Amino acid sequence: MRFTLFFVSVLACMSVYSQTLNSLPKSYYANYAKKPPMIDGKIGKREWKSVPWSDNYVDIEGDQKPMPRLATRMKMMWNEDTLYILADMEEPHLWATLTDYDAIIFQDHDFEIFIDPDDDGNEYIEIEINALGTIMDLHMGKPYSRGGPMDMAWNTVGMRSAVGLNGTLNRNDDIDKGWVVEFAIPFSSMSKGEKKYKPTPEKPWRINFSRVEWELEPDGLSYKRKTGANGRPLPENNWVWSPQGAINMHIPERWGYLHFIK
Repeated sequence: MRFTLFFVSVLACMSVYSQTLNSLPKSYYANYAKKPPMIDGKIGKREWKSVPWSDNYVDIEGDQKPMPRLATRMKMMWNEDTLYILADMEEPHLWATLTDYDAIIFQDHDFEIFIDPDDDGNEYIEIEINALGTIMDLHMGKPYSRGGPMDMAWNTVGMRSAVGLNGTLNRNDDIDKGWVVEFAIPFSSMSKGEKKYKPTPEKPWRINFSRVEWELEPDGLSYKRKTGANGRPLPENNWVWSPQGAINMHIPERWGYLHFIK
């Protein structure tokens, strides 16, 4: 009887996971940028106005989980040399602490980009940024599940980024509205070794975005991550553009598609 109940439970879990995996990865159709935007973290520039927003982000595990309590959306465009990304995040408590390049940025609230230019599930990049504008970037030869490892010495050469804050950073005596991140990522910076990447309208790339959001509590005039009874921080929220079906961004075959329109 115990074995039967266990087997039924496993089948139920597999069914829920399968439903999420059977959902199609999302697609975004990026228009060609006739005039590149200034990378300043401001959302209202003329160059971005006609560019469509993505859907609001969802929980990383998919529709089996509630919708995130805070809205996140992004938009993209491109030209011959560069991918441009703008993201807008609702946030009542602007908070960031890490200032060193290549620090483990997701220990703060952060925004993350994952790009696999040739859709082979290998040779992809990850970029993270917090509300201070601190960057972490790395290159993966293959996902951790296939042995990795990550290359933290790799840098996104020539990338420009900016953060715009709508509120006061690290102050818990008010309610903030949100933050904006903006990127210009040269296609040349995504290459490693002999592999060179150039977008074409015929072949989409794989891409996904993640937002890490922690539960916070007051710490003097600022904040710190809220802890549980064991003294450890409560688990973070992971909100993404295209759901992964698991709490794991390193499943490139579950990322969405970036189509280049010219």
